Formats: sequence, C-alpha cells, structure tokens
Amino acid sequence: MEYSKWLLFSTMAMMLAVGKCQESVKPLVKIVKGKKLCDKGWECKGWSKYCCNHTISDYFQTYQFENLFAKRNTPVAHAVGFWDYHSFITAAAHYQPLGFGTTSEKLLNMKEVAAFLGHVGSKTSCGYGVATGGPLAWGLCYNKEMSPSKVYCDDYYKYTYPCTPGVSYHGRGALPIYWNYNYGETGDALKVDLLNHPEYLEDNATLAFQTAIWRWMTPVKKHQPSAHDVFVGNWKPTKNDTLAKRVPGFGTTMNVLYGDQVCGQGDSDSMNNIISHYLYYLDLMGVGREEAGSHDVLTCEEQEPFSVSPSSATSS
Repeated sequence: MEYSKWLLFSTMAMMLAVGKCQESVKPLVKIVKGKKLCDKGWECKGWSKYCCNHTISDYFQTYQFENLFAKRNTPVAHAVGFWDYHSFITAAAHYQPLGFGTTSEKLLNMKEVAAFLGHVGSKTSCGYGVATGGPLAWGLCYNKEMSPSKVYCDDYYKYTYPCTPGVSYHGRGALPIYWNYNYGETGDALKVDLLNHPEYLEDNATLAFQTAIWRWMTPVKKHQPSAHDVFVGNWKPTKNDTLAKRVPGFGTTMNVLYGDQVCGQGDSDSMNNIISHYLYYLDLMGVGREEAGSHDVLTCEEQEPFSVSPSSATSS
C-alpha cells in the first residue's frame, strides 16, 4: 500500500473516530451455524463473535488515555503532538474483531488493554525517579530511538529483507521495531513498505500503534503463542511449558515479546519497569492492581525463555 493512501485512510478513520468513538454503538447481529456474530461498525467490523462484547471505546476513552500518558506532550518530551487517543483507537479497530480488547468480559478486556499499553509505556518512556509526575507518567515520550549507535542491518536476510542503502532500521513505533528483517516482516503483514520506508512509523501514529498491536496479536515464532493468547487464556501450556514455569498471564507476555532479554534473569530492573507500568495503568483505568494476579502470573523472573535471542534480537 502506498504511504499516501495509507495516510489518507488513517486520517479518514480518525475523523470517524472523533465523532463516534465516545458513544456506544448498538451492534448488528446475525446467527451463523448456531453462533452469534456481530458487527459494530467502524470499531469492530466484519461479523465476529468478539464484536458482540464491549469494544474498547466502551470502557477506555480519551480522558483515560490522557491520564495514562499525562506527560507525553510536555515540552521536554521527544514526540510532542504525535501520539493521541484517536490514533490508538483507529489502529485497535483493525484487531478488535480478532479479540484485541474484546475477547471476553469487560474486566479481562480492560486488563488486556492495560497490559498492552503497559508494554508500550515502558518502551517509550523518558521518565526517571524524580521526574515530574513520577517515572510512570512519561510513557509515549518517544516515537523513535534518538541516538542510534548503528543502522541495524543484518546481511543474513539480504535475499528476503535486503537493507535499503542509506536507511537505518533503528527503533521506531509504540513497541519499537529494530532490524531490517523485523521491518520487512511487519511491513509484509500490514501491506506497508516499511523495509524501504521505516520512517513511516515516525510519521504516522496510527501506523505506529498498529504495528505494535500486530506484534501483540501475532506469535514471534512458529509453535509459540502470541502475547494476546497467553494473556487472555487462549494458550494452554504444554508439559514442557509447565516445567519451564511458563503460565498464562502478564509475565509470559514479556517472555513472548522479549525472551531472555527480560525473562529468566531473576528480579531484574527491566522486567520490573514493565510490570510497574502495567500496575500503574490498572490503577488509573479503575481496575486496580489487585486484579493483576499472583506473583508467578505477573513476573517471568523464573521462567525459562521460549528461545535464546541472537545478538541481533529486537531491543528490550
């Protein structure tokens, strides 16, 4: 898809969101082979069982987004004016028919949105211990890596995802993407030429959110679950998973997304930072951190990583 067309589509979708996302939409309903399917218009379209549930804008609205990311437009932030609620909700509309934030009852759906945004906030934060508002109020401070130390080009993929001369594949997006092969794979999935134009992710907040939600909903490797599936309970651990102390819940989402860069390393700062953002967002959304679950569900400190990352893995 040409970037100009993508930008036009995103803009039109956002205009619809501005007018409609704050009001509950009554779904269209039909029964197919004894199963109830729904279509909720722009936000959850395509006759899905998940569209019969609460959609994200029913329980997560602009003021809550502003609360979660309160300092993102502070003058010292590095992506002032870039991120907003409508970009998020427009991106999420692509995945709500697949269960993103719509899988089950309202509580679980709210927890999934908090979990996803907890990862996003942690990975885009410029907060620190004595920062105004506290270190957890600074999510979405960045939309790209500010001073990349290299161009993240791996020639091993020169036949499948060859690097474009003069292009840098440093971190960009809501869950930052690194390396040519990750830009290539993500671009293929979304039908956007990110391999030749990775800068699209710093030009379009809807696309930056969509790539992150796609990563959340999609297994990193074959024969592994997605972060979405391990969080909402779609994934059933095997005997080997149980021996590796991998259980459904937030902790294993970190294992899926970051592997040994975060998990299996004990009580690490990188793991605790992600968890802290999740708990903080649960509180701000009115769910409460007491709903996060037990310690073994919340952390991955003792989990065996799904796989050991090569040196060219996505940055943690």
